[in-house]
Amino acid sequence: MANEKVEFQVYNSMTRQKEVFIPKEPGKVKMYVCGVTSYDYSHIGHARAYVAFDLLYRYLKYLGYEVMYVRNFTDVDDKIIRRANELGEDPTALSGRYCQEFLKDMDDLQCLQPTHQPRVTEHMEQIKEMIAKVYFAFFLMLMILRCNLQIMANGCAYTINGDVYFSVDSFPEYGRLSGRKLEDNRAGERVEVDSRKKNPADFALWKSAKPGEPSWESPWGPGRPGWHIECSAMSAHYLTHSFDIHGGGMDLTFPHHENEIAQSCTACRESNISYWMHNGFVNIDDEKMSKSLGNFFTIREVTRLYHPLALRYFLLGNHYRSPVNYSISQIEIASESVFYIYQTLLDSEETLSAFQQGTETAKNAKGRVTPQAQECINKLRNELKTKLSDDLHTPTILNAALQEALKQMNSCLTILKKKQQKQQHLSASLSLTELLKEVKAVLDVLGLLAGSTSAEVLPELILSVSIFWAFFPFVLQQLKQRALKRAELTEEDVLHAIEERALARKNKDFARSDQIRTDLAAKGISLMDITGTTETAWRPCVRSIQEQPAAPAQPKKSAAAVQEKPVAPSQQKQPSAAPQQEQPAAAPAQQDHTTVPPQ
Repeated sequence: MANEKVEFQVYNSMTRQKEVFIPKEPGKVKMYVCGVTSYDYSHIGHARAYVAFDLLYRYLKYLGYEVMYVRNFTDVDDKIIRRANELGEDPTALSGRYCQEFLKDMDDLQCLQPTHQPRVTEHMEQIKEMIAKVYFAFFLMLMILRCNLQIMANGCAYTINGDVYFSVDSFPEYGRLSGRKLEDNRAGERVEVDSRKKNPADFALWKSAKPGEPSWESPWGPGRPGWHIECSAMSAHYLTHSFDIHGGGMDLTFPHHENEIAQSCTACRESNISYWMHNGFVNIDDEKMSKSLGNFFTIREVTRLYHPLALRYFLLGNHYRSPVNYSISQIEIASESVFYIYQTLLDSEETLSAFQQGTETAKNAKGRVTPQAQECINKLRNELKTKLSDDLHTPTILNAALQEALKQMNSCLTILKKKQQKQQHLSASLSLTELLKEVKAVLDVLGLLAGSTSAEVLPELILSVSIFWAFFPFVLQQLKQRALKRAELTEEDVLHAIEERALARKNKDFARSDQIRTDLAAKGISLMDITGTTETAWRPCVRSIQEQPAAPAQPKKSAAAVQEKPVAPSQQKQPSAAPQQEQPAAAPAQQDHTTVPPQ
């Protein structure tokens, strides 16, 4: 399946339309994504970008491409120097520390490591070399006579007291990516104000050294590079001047990527990038995320209370180019959906293991997948291919095909846990095995399969029945621990409440029993009475009454009331075409009693 050829289309920001993806070299893809400036913990806007391009990386590999993925670190910058001065710390040490913190966040979010992760401070020679090319701007023109070259010098940069600036007037195509005209640019609006510049839009290639700041020797005197030249130099170093994909957040379109194009094309006339891809913004409760508005949250602030897989699931529940509205209600829906997925995976693994051990002829018995299960498998397989090939359209996969497959898996589980004819058991077992394999394959491509962040993991190992079994209860326990943290409860508190409720029911004090359940549901803890026993288990749920949470965002609306037992999740998909926003599938609908004890 993974090797089948598909017509993969991506939206090209340069042409403003979807285009069939055709790599410059058959079977190989070169991709560069602008990385973080490492002066603080990364925020959920960063998570949005790098989850989106991790999905692209994974899908390209799934399609059989050999991918060289480069994502840089800007580890010397005004912001880094300013923060280091505030803390009385060495800028290099500070940036190095936050580079490591970023990598930890990416591991938590299941992002595969890129092929290369260059740092600016390690590529000063390449940066200075490119500045020199821009400064002198030698263009080679092929003459009609054989092997004769005419060299025409055309300076596109100028120096002022050790600073080197790129002259945007020297590049006629400036603005073609963003669609902005030079006369529309206003000094000070994302462009550094400097009265010495020939044009207010001119940008720095090299900044002269200031006292107490890191600096490097150069032909223009000691200093450090401007921000834009760094990505041009590092992408050219690892991928050459001509490669397939350049990506980043939508906010980088101008001026960063516009300036990259100008200086790269000036330094090398063969410079060419086939596809420019940009992800959408993150809003907080329908407002733009901003430090000044007090709604600016780091990845760590979110993952302290919600599992990283819940954040990834939430982000994938929206098309990568659409704006994402982060709210407590949405991240809680995503969190419960992840719990439902992993509970279903664990129940399936354990049930299949018990069935195979108890049935000597299970492996050799003749049976077949039920038509309903096969339909789910085919739909999930086709949806993965068709939707991801349509500019990485993930919402439909999460909200429809995946949910139907999980529902069918729970139907198989119900059959296997009841007394049925042997042939029905065998058919349910085979159906569940095939559904489990397909669901795990899809989760792996989406980066939602715990333990699959290593780029070296072989697909056949990922799809095996038991290789990731150990991760399932671990993820479920982590989800429960974070639910307790959000509720400001301990597990002992919940178990005590369960005992108190059992006593109230025994004394026929049903009002008190209902109140205990309601109070816990309001805190995001759902109680489940296990059918046929006197036992009660608990699991996380969406809070039935949104309180003032110790969480990184405040909801504007209450979440829907929570009931019991996870069966197939209800759908909250908003019918729309990419790149409009869609919501993640709701947490599993629940009933008053559960027939399958939670593990």
